[in-house]
Amino acid sequence: MSDQNTNKAAAGGLKVREAAVRALMAITLKKRPFDAALDTITDTANLNARDRAFVLNLLMLCLRRYGSLKALLASLLERGLPRNATWTEAALITGLAQILLMRTADYAAVNETVTLIKNLPGKENGFAGLVNAILRRASREQDELLVKLNATPGKDLPTWVFDNWTEAYGERTAIAIASTLQHTPSLDISLRADADPKEWAKKLDATILPTGSLRREVGDVTAFEGYDDGLWWVQDCAAAIPATLFGDIKGKTVLDLCSAPGGKTMQLASQGANVISIDRSAPRLKRLSENLARTNLTADVVVSDAAKFRTVKKVDHILLDAPCSATGTLRRNPDVIWTKTQADVDKLANLQARLLDHAFDLLPVGGTLVYCVCSLETQEGIEQIRSFLDHVTNAARLPITPDEVGGLATLITDDGDLLCLPSDPALEGGMDGFFAARIVKN
Repeated sequence: MSDQNTNKAAAGGLKVREAAVRALMAITLKKRPFDAALDTITDTANLNARDRAFVLNLLMLCLRRYGSLKALLASLLERGLPRNATWTEAALITGLAQILLMRTADYAAVNETVTLIKNLPGKENGFAGLVNAILRRASREQDELLVKLNATPGKDLPTWVFDNWTEAYGERTAIAIASTLQHTPSLDISLRADADPKEWAKKLDATILPTGSLRREVGDVTAFEGYDDGLWWVQDCAAAIPATLFGDIKGKTVLDLCSAPGGKTMQLASQGANVISIDRSAPRLKRLSENLARTNLTADVVVSDAAKFRTVKKVDHILLDAPCSATGTLRRNPDVIWTKTQADVDKLANLQARLLDHAFDLLPVGGTLVYCVCSLETQEGIEQIRSFLDHVTNAARLPITPDEVGGLATLITDDGDLLCLPSDPALEGGMDGFFAARIVKN
């Protein structure tokens, strides 16, 4: 589904558009987490559910196309904006997104954005005329400007991300990954192991993917059949693969490190494992416990630092879903590529190395460790595992095979690791970027 078709209705009001501008600045300039920025700003503005949904949709569009929208805006300006004209730039970006991508009624997008700038204190209210001219031009030249906006998808990635992916996967693939930001991702669903995929695909109007997940159009999941009964949960199809790589785990004890919000814990428990679910965040584990209760699954949930955790229980296998930059989730969480930096990747890679060493120390001889990250940075995936295997002599890679991922051979690297790319043509509609490696202890 193309973004420009997601919302053709006029919506909002002045305070709604102001909330969107405030949230965009909070995320891109102050690097605030998306959910925290959205919740705080929409709550402060006292927005109802409909208006909050409008802000959410507009924010997602602005962030998915942030680089291209900024480049288009620069081309429409005879002279650049002053560096301190932050409100004006953010308002223009949200205005362009409404006109070109949401097809909001032009008069609402133009007039209320101009009024917003007029009401600003200080010198920025003097840019109201410029804002009016730019947005009116955009409404006159919609089709031409949309073609221009979509012509250079690589601009929707920060330079450091584009450079990293070009070096790792080649420029063509980097551009293809960036192009996935021009579309709203579908909704992927994981079923309990005792649920019939064909039956639930029919009930949910979904398609069964080769990997076993279900896929359907986005909607209010709480209204879908089976949600209250806990027979399924929302989980990207790529994120659902690592927990399936242990083989038969019925009756086995599996340690799930860095487990919140709990999709993989539920998968492991659904397969009959005795799961010890570890995370340092009590609020995130509260959400995990709520999900376990809804799905009628059980796990030992423990608030602890995974890098220091010890257990007296015998553990058979370990899943380490390590904290990462999450750049592979850019389609669903486009804020991550604009709030993270290469310095963050460097710090996270160091943390991952410590967690990997500690997890392997907890693993019994003959046990399996699955390491995974939802990042496309090679430091956090391919290079991380290569370095680990180079210095840990009793660790060995157990290659993942195509038949374990629904026959999708393009998801398997030459070394036998899992590498999902959002642009992989093997799966219509794409998937999150994900890396996983399976290691055994000799």
